[in-house]
Amino acid sequence: MPDHTAPEAAPPVRRRLSAQERRRQLVGIGLAKIVEKPIQDLSMDDIAAEAGISRGLLFHYFPTKTDFYLACIAAAGRRMLRTTAPDEDLPGEQQVEMVTRLMVEQIERRRDFYLALVHGHGVADPRVSEVMDSVRDGSTERVMVALGVPESRRDVVRAWWAYTEDRALTWSAVPTGERPVPLSVLVEECVAALHALVALRP
Repeated sequence: MPDHTAPEAAPPVRRRLSAQERRRQLVGIGLAKIVEKPIQDLSMDDIAAEAGISRGLLFHYFPTKTDFYLACIAAAGRRMLRTTAPDEDLPGEQQVEMVTRLMVEQIERRRDFYLALVHGHGVADPRVSEVMDSVRDGSTERVMVALGVPESRRDVVRAWWAYTEDRALTWSAVPTGERPVPLSVLVEECVAALHALVALRP
């Protein structure tokens, strides 16, 4: 009788990753883990094991722990800008409301990480503040483009973002049912503060 049993599936072929792909993989693993724990508590052994490589090979791509942490933080900053991007088809005022709401929601979801990003907890390296600066600069540019704010008022808009971050951090520290205002009112107040600041004579 003919043998009708199904042939065994061939084991998957493991493709060797390029250096860029491997770095991207490792940073992706690090990003997933810093959501769960402070970045300074990450285990390089755990990162390497999850990637299926040796600890020594991990340090081939990132010579020090700090280099790896900074790569993860920089990737987190880029992700933050992507996840807080407004719909550019909306009118400028609505874009500003949207990006403000998205930033507050982002801070609420990742409050501990955001605090670490702002204050540099866990990684004593000036490049951490550069990541935060890039997030603020990108967010500032979005607001200026959306509202047509003149270049002379850039510092004002950037300072407003620092104010909005502080409001969001304070608001999100309070348990949900005890917050003094809902998210919609917080966003409304922050946007109103922006217009008041931009309207002031330089």
